Amino acid sequence: MNETKTIKINGCEYLIENERNVLEIARKAGIDIPTFCYHSELSVYGACRMCLVEIEGRGIVTSCSTPPEKGMVVWTNTREVRNIRKLNLELLLANHERECTTCLKNGTCSLQKLSRTMGIDKIRYKSKVRKEMHDTSSTALIRDPNKCVLCGDCVRACDEIQGIGAIDFAWRGANAKVVPVFNRGLGEIECVDCGQCARVCPTGAIVPKPEIDAVWAMIDDPSVTVVAQVAPAIRVALGEYFSLSAGTITTGKLIAALRNIGFDNVYDTAFTADVTVIEEGSELLKRLSEKKHLPLITSCCPSWVKFAEQYFPELLENLSTCRSPQQMFGSLAHKIMPDKIGKSNDKFKVVSVMPCTAKKAEAARHEFTTENGRDVDAVITTQELGKMIESAGIRFTDLKDEDFDMPFGIASGAGIIFGMSGGVTEAVVRFAAEKIAGSIDTCEVVKNRVTEGITELTVNIGDTSFKSAVVYGLKNARAICKDIVNGSSPYQVIEVMACPGGCINGAGQPVITDFKSVTKRAEGLREIDNKSKISTTLSNSSVAKIYKEYLGNSGSDEAHKLLHTHYRSRKRVRDDAFHLLGSSAPKLSVSICVGTNCCLGGAHELMRDLVAYVNSHALQDIVEVKAAFCFEKCSGKAPMVMINNDIVAGCTFDNIQKRINDIL
Repeated sequence: MNETKTIKINGCEYLIENERNVLEIARKAGIDIPTFCYHSELSVYGACRMCLVEIEGRGIVTSCSTPPEKGMVVWTNTREVRNIRKLNLELLLANHERECTTCLKNGTCSLQKLSRTMGIDKIRYKSKVRKEMHDTSSTALIRDPNKCVLCGDCVRACDEIQGIGAIDFAWRGANAKVVPVFNRGLGEIECVDCGQCARVCPTGAIVPKPEIDAVWAMIDDPSVTVVAQVAPAIRVALGEYFSLSAGTITTGKLIAALRNIGFDNVYDTAFTADVTVIEEGSELLKRLSEKKHLPLITSCCPSWVKFAEQYFPELLENLSTCRSPQQMFGSLAHKIMPDKIGKSNDKFKVVSVMPCTAKKAEAARHEFTTENGRDVDAVITTQELGKMIESAGIRFTDLKDEDFDMPFGIASGAGIIFGMSGGVTEAVVRFAAEKIAGSIDTCEVVKNRVTEGITELTVNIGDTSFKSAVVYGLKNARAICKDIVNGSSPYQVIEVMACPGGCINGAGQPVITDFKSVTKRAEGLREIDNKSKISTTLSNSSVAKIYKEYLGNSGSDEAHKLLHTHYRSRKRVRDDAFHLLGSSAPKLSVSICVGTNCCLGGAHELMRDLVAYVNSHALQDIVEVKAAFCFEKCSGKAPMVMINNDIVAGCTFDNIQKRINDIL
């Protein structure tokens, strides 16, 4: 018989169930202990000391890092606890730039909230803020070091969720900072633009890069037709910005708000999610029949695509060649609409409303730019749209529901569920079932949760069967990719989303502190799917009409031109290589890649031998040695070395010595 374990908090007893710490039990009991660096999705850090409580027999401790024990007596609001919390908050504020009215996090900043609830009306300590330049090198994010309070949330998110470590602590003591690798800009390193660092940042130290001014400029130009496309995840999250419950479906009010702001037409990105299902589903069936380039890996998430390009270029042939629904829409809209409305392409602008910061970077990729400009001209997040609605004086909750415009206004339930993890796979399975067996009723799917962030599905459709993995978090994706590379992966289809839970938890969504909100957003999308009269892509007559009039069949030259793309190996760290030896005008420049693949192939040993040889033969004025990061040729044999302008795959010391001797 299990022994009942209880804990006493503020004089009342509460049952200890599966809670990790005293903080979680207090919240279950309805007691709001203040926190600053605590996130339920991340490891416990305990740096801010805001969640202090008093435990009889132990004194003052952090509730986030204290496991609950039977018989424990906890007090959450004693005078001493309040005083220490207030002192800690003042110290944080003293080392923080307090330009709140111009901060992009204004209104959702944890420091603001804590200052209000704790009654901070003055700060007794001298400010030691060192004014530093903003980092605007990224197309997706802005980093303001002056607002960083060293909580480490961004560091843990990048490491624990994405497994990248693009940002970390540097230096010590009073000089400690949180900086990108090599103290470079976010746009110059291996950051994949997912924005999870910004999502968990409690201040304005890292925020999505705004494009509101650019969008207003388009709307204010009477010669320009501006249309909006709205991602599925927006309709179940925007309401939170206006104090509605998480998961509230606001589709009709969202459309009305966009029209009131000044957009000429409002379309549904879920429409091109349906187009993606057709293209990706056809691609899957072809690969299964030919048994080539399996597993097929989805390509809807731009953070995942960039991750694959940087870390697993050998798997790029496995990625679906489909553009994301955002980019399919931009391409189709610029192809169809200008002639339809009698405007030139440069006077027709597409603005995306997305839950994701990586979509900003995706829209700026050169693959999605033509002689007429970008396919998607600007990307705003859910948060940015909320600000635009407020600044336009629109009372969102009072708006009457309106409908999307045609021809991109009707989507199936399958297209809607793209906004949550597993939705792409489910939509493609529905498509495959209809193509193979004529009905989704014949499809059998068995789910097995492997671990947090990885779910395995076994799909049986008549005589066809395949295994699929649904993955979120790039740290999980790395493990799956390693299995593919070493030949141990059992999957034929893999869906990858960078953000936990999928797009509904993108960094551009309204700020949350509880993962339950993500679950409610998913339930909202599922409700739309369940109520939809069109459950599968092949049942969407509007999509069929677009194919008939503009694309032909899936796989046609026009469909491939407008709906597909290509990928390439990308540098993980940009900018000049590090100079190790050499003069300002050497006769021979040798750059050795020290990326992961090349290091495993002997780059470090080659560099060591070369530096020793140059030094021992006094060749510093002739030979320049540099450590580089990537030549984007990772499919070749390692290590990769650039000798002057020639890239040599599998380069050896003998190769370099021969070039030196030729010069001598």
